[in-house]
Formats: sequence, C-alpha cells, structure tokens
Amino acid sequence: MSKISIVIGSWRSYNKCNERALGSEWLDLEDFESYEEIEQELTKQGFELNGLDEELFIQDIEGIDAKDMNCDYIHPKTLFELLNEADVISNDYNYEIMSAFLEVRSFSDFENRVKSCGSNWTDDIFLYKNTDWYDLGYNFMHECYQIPDYLDNYIDYERYANDLKYDEFEEYSQGIIEIR
Repeated sequence: MSKISIVIGSWRSYNKCNERALGSEWLDLEDFESYEEIEQELTKQGFELNGLDEELFIQDIEGIDAKDMNCDYIHPKTLFELLNEADVISNDYNYEIMSAFLEVRSFSDFENRVKSCGSNWTDDIFLYKNTDWYDLGYNFMHECYQIPDYLDNYIDYERYANDLKYDEFEEYSQGIIEIR
C-alpha cells in the first residue's frame, strides 16, 4: 500500500498557542475509510471541531513530493477526498503514477486531471520504469518496425527517443512517463 501520512493543524490552536498548536499525531491515510473517521481521530487527540472545520490545514505531509503544493492552504478533507477519488491511497500502481506525474508536473495539474477525469485520471498515462531514452527508442522502434539485425548498429535509438519528448514523454527518477 502507498504510505501517505499527514499532520493536521488548526489555525485556532496555532494562534492560541495551546497544547494542539503543534498539530495532530501523524495520520496514515490508508487507516481511514472516510474523512469522518479522521475527524473522530482528531477529536480523540483533543481537537475541538465544533464548527471549526474550516480552520484545519495540513501542517506536514509525507509520501507526496509536490514542489508547488502549499499545504497551508489545502484543507485535509479536500486532499483526502481527492486522493480517494484518484484511488491513490489504496492502490500502489496509482500511487506510483501520481508520484511520477508530480515529479514532472504540478500538483494543480494532478488535481485538475482528477477533477476532470475522475477515477479514469490515469488513462493515457504510461510508465516505462527502469528504462532510459536508448531503451525506450529501441523498444518503440522494434515494436513499430521490423528492423533487420544488420541495421541495428546504424540506428541512433537514443536520438529517436529524444524526439519523443515532443510527444509528452518526460523523464522522472524511476524511468520515463508518457502523458497524453
């Protein structure tokens, strides 16, 4: 399972410098089936949620590496529901796609894609893990054409694959991702 954990803070507690000012304990999102369960856990931890739900924010996050994600302005419910709709919390493959996507695109691009495509947000996204441009070019060329063995040494597969960068192929830390 994917491991996304958050610490939830409350602006009210933060401003009052009370015992909850440093936020909740780490919450593993895979442990919760609904946001209401998260609220129940926050209540157990001493948060007063009586009508103050809008004052919650994500104080810290692990498992999502998004450069442009400003957690201070993302409500925990919004994030939890977005990740649930994207089936990222309980699906390792979708988590892997999200991680690669966020490495080359922005969090707002991910959010917009999930909102517009729903659970089909992964359609037209393909991961080529543990591969480089040469391998990608070689495999694509041999899938599309019958290349005689004696010509193999004369084809610049890496350069061919570099041309694919114009067709929404991008490199990420684990390989190459294609986003159409």
